[in-house]
Amino acid sequence: MTISSSLNAGVAGLNANANRLATISDNIANSSTYGYKRAETDFHSVVLHSNAKASYSAGGVRASNMRLIDERGPLISTTNATDLAIDGRGFLPVTDSGALDSATGPYPISLVTTGSFRPDAEGVLRTETGLVLMGWPANPDGSLNTYPRDTMAALQPVRINANQYVGNPTADMTLGVNLPASGTIAGASGDPHDLTVEYFGNLGTSESLEFRFTPTVPATGASNAWTMSIRDSASGGAVIGEYTLTFDASQAAGGTLASVTAVSGAAYDPASGTIPVSVAGGGIALKLGELGLPNGMTQLSSSFAPVSISKNGSPVASLTSVEVDEKGDLYAIYDQGFTRRIYQIPVVDVPNPNGLMALNNQTYQVSAASGPFYLWNAGDGPTGALVGFSREESSTDVAAELTQLIQTQRAYSSNAKVIQTADEMLQETTNIKR
Repeated sequence: MTISSSLNAGVAGLNANANRLATISDNIANSSTYGYKRAETDFHSVVLHSNAKASYSAGGVRASNMRLIDERGPLISTTNATDLAIDGRGFLPVTDSGALDSATGPYPISLVTTGSFRPDAEGVLRTETGLVLMGWPANPDGSLNTYPRDTMAALQPVRINANQYVGNPTADMTLGVNLPASGTIAGASGDPHDLTVEYFGNLGTSESLEFRFTPTVPATGASNAWTMSIRDSASGGAVIGEYTLTFDASQAAGGTLASVTAVSGAAYDPASGTIPVSVAGGGIALKLGELGLPNGMTQLSSSFAPVSISKNGSPVASLTSVEVDEKGDLYAIYDQGFTRRIYQIPVVDVPNPNGLMALNNQTYQVSAASGPFYLWNAGDGPTGALVGFSREESSTDVAAELTQLIQTQRAYSSNAKVIQTADEMLQETTNIKR
């Protein structure tokens, strides 16, 4: 019985070491595979209990395999903006390109830690192996809706329309103009000052707001008051707002806005220092500055000076490139010098990454052993930041694997020697009969 158990233990040892050899060979073969996670074989003893205390039966060994998905390989820099990796814990959601032809969503989702994504003929970001990057689409103005974080149903294939023109209408304008203090004293000429500021409409057209500042000239003293009228070229030159601006003449806040009173148009918001102006294509937040602060309209000295005028918006633009920031926001960069968020790429996390089911092409799927998933913003919670222009290398340490290969070879040879010795002992036993 004990000799037979030695044979069985030797065979179990051969099988276990052959299993370990398979994981080592797989690790070495994938030492240059981006995103590959090293597999490991552990040995566990098997004990056979016997009623006879004087004899011992060898139980042998059993092997268990585990892929160490939570181990991270080093990140390397690339020249492609949509080569993505995660600097820390977490996974990128992807789907198979074949699912795009047969489904409109929700799509089957797999997880990867890195990928080289490039637009295909339809602008879909995918890898050479057909993995399509998934994300939440942004609204046309770059804002994001609120999506549930415990389901992947709202994820869409990330698509970049490289040949599409986009408009960038003006939504904010800051008016920093100095009005001459001498214009509101008794005996002044009362001549108005005109200012034209360009803005861009919803269709990328160039329009203008025409401002006229007319001083209030008193009979005596100084009024420190002006009437500002606003005309919109897109509305046929119609007056879209008229306001009375009063300036502070005190020593502490001299020359700053004291009050803004609407004669026509929307009311002035003293908290933000803005007036919502309704132009033909929508609305523009016109910032005049807060009351008592020299950060907008002023009345100083005797010169009319548009000292600080700024606005957003631009003419019609075309896409030049895309980039991903550390929070997972995918931005389109246009030739007119502005950027706009077009997608958000969430980072998926599970309680037990090593419990994920490993599939081809370094992809993983959620399983009962991994626990439920949750979609985080990159860098939030336990997840790492999303890094563009980067890929994650294999987690295989070739030197360590070769060392284990030598140990495995010696262990396999030793187990073979055990079988050979047990065979010789059985042969000696059979020779007793002769």
